[in-house]
Amino acid sequence: MNCRPYGRKPTLALWMLVALADVAILATAAGVVTLLLLVAGLLVVTAGVFAARSLGRPAPAKATVRRRA
Repeated sequence: MNCRPYGRKPTLALWMLVALADVAILATAAGVVTLLLLVAGLLVVTAGVFAARSLGRPAPAKATVRRRA
C-alpha cells in the first residue's frame, strides 16, 4: 500500500486551515464580543500558568570566578 507519511508539511497546513475555518465559524456563531472575552481569558490563564512555572523554578546559581595564584 502506498500511504503518505504522517506529519508532512502539507498535511499540517491543511489542518491549520481547518482550525482557522473553525475559529471563523465560532466567531460568527458566538459573536465577536464573546470570542474576544474567550481569547482574553485564555491569555490570562496562559500568563498565570507561565508565571507560576517560572516562579516555582529555582534561580540558576551564579558562577564564581577564581583567580589562580
